[in-house]
Amino acid sequence: MKPALLSLLILCSGCGYHTAGKANLLPSDLRTLAVLAFVNQTQTYKVEQTLTAAVVQEFSTRTSYRVVSQPDSADAVLRGTVLATSTTPLTYDSKTGRAASVLVIVSMSVSLADKQGKVLYQNPAYVFREQYQVSQELSSFFEEDSPAFDRLSREFARTLVSNVLEAF
Repeated sequence: MKPALLSLLILCSGCGYHTAGKANLLPSDLRTLAVLAFVNQTQTYKVEQTLTAAVVQEFSTRTSYRVVSQPDSADAVLRGTVLATSTTPLTYDSKTGRAASVLVIVSMSVSLADKQGKVLYQNPAYVFREQYQVSQELSSFFEEDSPAFDRLSREFARTLVSNVLEAF
């Protein structure tokens, strides 16, 4: 009985499972990562800057890679494109007829390639959504779309870094 159990444990120990968020399946010689400013193909002001900054912050805090902005000094280059943005009212105030909550949707394409141009990771169809409430009080009016884009950018960056490291 014991040899069978021992054999099973040995077989299972090399199964390839790992704790989510802890793997790094990128090449071991990769030390420096260039995150280029995302390209904005939309009319949404500075959305690419918010997304790029969130990705740089996430790679800097979660990995040991040195993050740079120039591709010539990097072992790999991350490129991103904001393909589309939209805002859609979700609910309306029954008294005023104005939007009470809004959904922001951002579509992006991202790729990571090494110095030789070999694609290490690619996802041409990221879609992220964030909802926010619209203030009904004109005296205390505060536009919530910028904080919504900030929250969306941080969530996108967390997802992207996890996906890159775990090769999803």
